Amino acid sequence: MTMSKQELQDIARQVQEGRYVTKGTLYTAVIIALALGLYMGNLLTSVYAPTPVSSTSAPQPGQPIQPAQTQEVDPGLAAAILKYEKMTREAPDNADAWAMLGHAYFDTNRPKAAITAYTKALELAPGNPDVMTDLGVMYRRDGQPERAVELFNEVIRQNPAHEQSRFNKGIVLYHDLDRKDEAIAAWEDLLRINPKATAPGGQPLSAMIQQLSR
Repeated sequence: MTMSKQELQDIARQVQEGRYVTKGTLYTAVIIALALGLYMGNLLTSVYAPTPVSSTSAPQPGQPIQPAQTQEVDPGLAAAILKYEKMTREAPDNADAWAMLGHAYFDTNRPKAAITAYTKALELAPGNPDVMTDLGVMYRRDGQPERAVELFNEVIRQNPAHEQSRFNKGIVLYHDLDRKDEAIAAWEDLLRINPKATAPGGQPLSAMIQQLSR
């Protein structure tokens, strides 16, 4: 099934608006933006901030105090950060709290802080494929694509059916590392696991691959 240029543009617009690309989902929408040359530097991470406010978060437990950095975040996300920072201070061995703190940092586009939180969560509860995948996305966002691919590969080794890690591996290989043949192979492996894998709008992932292979 081949999509028209207008259909691709419509989906790409929705990608840029953050309607498809969110943490914890299969990031198939990114393929569309790449195919159209619409990469904007943060397609693996969608930050929704309809009512920006100035917010400064507290330092993490055990981390050196650094100069405060002010950023624009959604009030709900700012509250979530404060909540989970408090939880990790009060229960530093709570892996779930660290993971949730990582998610809050993820959603506010703070990759370094997210890396620290996710790493702590995995130290306490090793092997969570979703946390490992989100950590990989944050390494990629932090300018460490090779480390991101290493994490995605580790998830795939431990859980071959994990679709999100396979897709994200392809994104990093294709865009960040310019290893396009390996990227296509990663997506084709995903199709072998789930031949019905679809992109936003219900279009087959296979059609997206065809768009990028031209």
